[in-house]
Amino acid sequence: MQFDKEVDASGLNCPLPILRCKKGLSDMAAQQVLKIIATDPGSVKDFKAFCVQTGHELLQLDEHEKSFTFYIKKRVS
Repeated sequence: MQFDKEVDASGLNCPLPILRCKKGLSDMAAQQVLKIIATDPGSVKDFKAFCVQTGHELLQLDEHEKSFTFYIKKRVS
């Protein structure tokens, strides 16, 4: 999947992956896609809830052995 920016939150535990995601999205334009990599198993439910609460769109979630890759499209303001 194509993306506009990548954030690596590997090795970080809640709430740091979400905070890195928020920071990454803050300087992006609407409809751009952020790729974020996390290793915290709780990040799956955290990112789903984050997208529901903020209006950003979780386009795709890829699960690998011990990591998760999220593609999040920034909402239109």
